Amino acid sequence: MKQAAEIQIQGHGLFPTPVIQAELPNPEANNAGLRTAIEARMASHPSTAHSNLGGWQSTWDLADWGGESGRLVLEQAKTIATRMTCDRQGKPVKVDWQLNAWANVNSTGHGNEFHTHPGSFWSGTYYVDDGGIDENPALGGEFEIQDPRGIAPAMYAPLLAINVPGGLAMGSSEVISPKAGRILMFPSWLSHAVRPYLGNRQRISIAFNLSV
Repeated sequence: MKQAAEIQIQGHGLFPTPVIQAELPNPEANNAGLRTAIEARMASHPSTAHSNLGGWQSTWDLADWGGESGRLVLEQAKTIATRMTCDRQGKPVKVDWQLNAWANVNSTGHGNEFHTHPGSFWSGTYYVDDGGIDENPALGGEFEIQDPRGIAPAMYAPLLAINVPGGLAMGSSEVISPKAGRILMFPSWLSHAVRPYLGNRQRISIAFNLSV
């Protein structure tokens, strides 16, 4: 009997949710400059209150007081955004990005609740000091991203998933660990949070929004 031909299966990841990760070159000098600027700002200005659960958060004008180090990091964020943005035909575009940015300093037990950034196209974070998390993931403080479809994909059979890239987290969340010198970027509509930091140092980051 002739053996049946094997079924050829292709899985396509349509409607992807892009999350961009990059390690910026030579981060030590920029991180030292940013730490100095952020610590000086924290000593002279009270915290704002937005998504932060404890910790200190600056006003959204870091570009004005972050010094040369802040300027270089934010310019690199704009460069990444331009490379990852195109027109509806897939062709490169040159965008005059408008930007706001702020600093976050979390100590033991601090984090950020789930939130989005309305009015922007890309949002992101850059890690000045990961608080030791890169060496010891048990310290928490991960960047957490919710499935933008909500819990719906997991309602019927929560123990099952889809066998395609990214399919295991459907209906739940993904986490990315901080690392000094790492930049993350994502669509501003994507709900995200910071899990509580459990270390004894300071977890320092800057966050930013890019709009057209």
